[in-house]
Amino acid sequence: MLGFLLRLLPFWVREPLFIAIGSVLGVRLTYLAVRDHDRGAAGFGAVFLVFTAVRVYAVVRALRARRNAVPAASVDPAPVNAAVQAQTQTQAQAQSQARAQAQVQAQAPAQAQVQAQAPAEVQVPAPAGAGPRPGAATAEKEPSAWGQAIAAVALFGALGAALWLAPHVLPSDDSTPQPASCSGAEHEKLSKAYARTPQAVTGDELCKALNRPDLARLLGTPGETATTASGSSETAPLTDGKIAQPEAEVTFDTYTVNVSATYNKLSTAQYVKLMKMGGERDVKTLTVLGRPAVFSSDHTMKLKIDLGSGASGGPVEEGPLARTLSVALDRKDLGGYYDFTVWSTSGALPDDSALLDIAEKVLPTIPERAVR
Repeated sequence: MLGFLLRLLPFWVREPLFIAIGSVLGVRLTYLAVRDHDRGAAGFGAVFLVFTAVRVYAVVRALRARRNAVPAASVDPAPVNAAVQAQTQTQAQAQSQARAQAQVQAQAPAQAQVQAQAPAEVQVPAPAGAGPRPGAATAEKEPSAWGQAIAAVALFGALGAALWLAPHVLPSDDSTPQPASCSGAEHEKLSKAYARTPQAVTGDELCKALNRPDLARLLGTPGETATTASGSSETAPLTDGKIAQPEAEVTFDTYTVNVSATYNKLSTAQYVKLMKMGGERDVKTLTVLGRPAVFSSDHTMKLKIDLGSGASGGPVEEGPLARTLSVALDRKDLGGYYDFTVWSTSGALPDDSALLDIAEKVLPTIPERAVR
């Protein structure tokens, strides 16, 4: 269909368009062939270049033919012959009128004498060829070759601009999954614990800080996209809803990352003692952005729920191992901490450096909150 439409174009539009397309494709394929050492691309590039050379040769021949063509001024003999015939007919008519007049004079002498006194007037029509000679028929004006070439270049530019702008204007049919956005905490009603701690962050703020575009890269899986992202403004367990504990969670195909904030009077040193008493594994203290911090490991809980029969799903089981980095809310370590936790369903964990990088990137983006 496209070839049929191109053939309908005038010669001076179609040929420059073919030359432009063929030269661009030929040079591009030749470049790719040299860069990638691809013989197939080299063959296709040669075909396009030969095609372009043939088109250029045809255009050059056409231009030479137009330049060398000199229109000869042709004289049409038809008007001259018509003028000669008209003059001959006029002379014959004049002779006939003269003979008729002589006969009339012979029959009527008196009338002939009267007529002889008055000069005879003979109306001789003007020769048909006496007027302006009609010129040769004017040849139909052809469009300018330069104008058609400029139109071809403009058409090619318009096609290129349309192809360039189409992805930005037309709706994209890209099926690539988009990263998940935070949901569920923006319009959540806060409990009284947040009124008692007015400077506590919310689950929505934590989710926005954690759901970074580079979070997958920090985890060591740059090709993955977040499947879910959520935040909630809850309270700490066993505190009768008096201590705020917001949290946020972002899930990938490989890892799940959770960050929570606990607003209590427990310092990091006291927290480390409690972890050691509880038998937590791989406890390691360090400093993050000038704040006391500690690494620890513990198993997650695996809860099975049966929605079909209506009965309980069974006992709570031990889930995969999780790695947590707890960082004090401030450098003075007056109480409270952030927990950065990562785990996977397969039980694999990233290096501690990945969790440390996440904490160093996320902490500066969390609104500053002081524990009262």
